Amino acid sequence: MSDPVVTQIDIAAPPEAVWAVVMDPERLHEWVSIHRGLGEHSTGEPAVGATMEQSLTLRGAKFKVHWELARCDAPNLAEWRGKGPARSKAETAYRLEAIDGGTRFHYRNEFKAPLGPLGAVASKALVGGLPAKEAHASLNALKALLEG
Repeated sequence: MSDPVVTQIDIAAPPEAVWAVVMDPERLHEWVSIHRGLGEHSTGEPAVGATMEQSLTLRGAKFKVHWELARCDAPNLAEWRGKGPARSKAETAYRLEAIDGGTRFHYRNEFKAPLGPLGAVASKALVGGLPAKEAHASLNALKALLEG
């Protein structure tokens, strides 16, 4: 795996409100900075085994990721496993912690490029620190959305 992006943000909204937004695939466009489209996806309450197809863009390259919800403990924890182009893989985790009437939203994302170590080196050269920058942009948009 590449170096994971790990960050957090405090949001002045209860965990249940944050959970409702981040776990609704149809709201991804409101806060995920690299989100470009939503394909087929599970409906109803989030549960282990739920799936979604998401179109993303990074450095001008559009790609699709097929996500499956691997762990789900509402409204505290969600772990997604994704499969992208050329056998690339991704893992994203959301952990919500109640703090002073609000939520500390812990975010983690890790990407595994195809072609083993060679692919990892190429991926790092191409995207550099961009995933961390986009994660911060997304979390700031989420905060603005929920506090707005």
